[in-house]
Amino acid sequence: MNEHNFFHAGERAVQQSAGETAIADRNIAVLTDTVIGGARPFIAKQFMAVLASVGADGKVWSSLVFGKPGFLHTDSGRAIVIDVAEKERDQADPLWANLATGSDLGMLFIELGSRRRYRVNGTVQHLDAHGAEVAIREAYPNCPKYIQRRHLRQAGEPALPVQAAHGTVLRGTVADIVQQADTVFVASHNTASGADASHRGGTPGFVKVVDDTTLRIPDYHGNSLFNTLGNITADPRAGLCIPDFVHGQLLQLTGTATVQWDQDDPHNETGGTRRYWEFKVGQWILRDTPQPLEWEYLDASPFNPPAHA
Repeated sequence: MNEHNFFHAGERAVQQSAGETAIADRNIAVLTDTVIGGARPFIAKQFMAVLASVGADGKVWSSLVFGKPGFLHTDSGRAIVIDVAEKERDQADPLWANLATGSDLGMLFIELGSRRRYRVNGTVQHLDAHGAEVAIREAYPNCPKYIQRRHLRQAGEPALPVQAAHGTVLRGTVADIVQQADTVFVASHNTASGADASHRGGTPGFVKVVDDTTLRIPDYHGNSLFNTLGNITADPRAGLCIPDFVHGQLLQLTGTATVQWDQDDPHNETGGTRRYWEFKVGQWILRDTPQPLEWEYLDASPFNPPAHA
């Protein structure tokens, strides 16, 4: 297969606009349709996964799911098993309503403490009271840039139901969580490649609240594949999940995103790309994590461009 066939039209358009088509064609060599042997034990030791799902209404959601190490595993490398029993599923998270046999699911396995991450996109092939099995469509490692290191000191048992608040505008506590964020998980979707989960990180303040329904996020230099920006160029529906590590909460937002090119950037917030993307909030959910989690902050990524008020 020609490497160009790995990219859909949205990804190609963004690669061309960025002048990074040749780099993308080189970097796509890491893509496989199975989880490579070395990544299987890495996935099995994780206690957290980022999951990107799409509702029957077309809304895209980004979710964080936690469990004891081993709750995520792949024996053959052709499917990922997510062991979350029905009684441990937080129904305040749209993920569980979105999951169905045949539905797309984007997965990001990220270890904040080591800055390692591995990305897998697939299709749910089995779902029951014990968990889900996801057939793998594509899998590849991601670089460690822009990840703030944190160590999970302690995780308690799930206590459901959790407290959850809903809204459509960014005010008060919700706006504060966004403005203090140094870690964001993004969900996007494309009919050609399915759902995709990715990470964005930066200095606190890198996500700007433009007004009470609009966020603006700088886009830094990455792997040149432009999966996320390519997806939202083709289909603007997207989701964000912003963890509040201190207070044990997750802010999930769904809405639409647009890429902004050749922007003024006098403070070098974009690290030289002059690219931003804007997120229009349609709806948000703020909820406690089902398990009480105690995190220790270690250090910021040395690659983060400065954030400017």
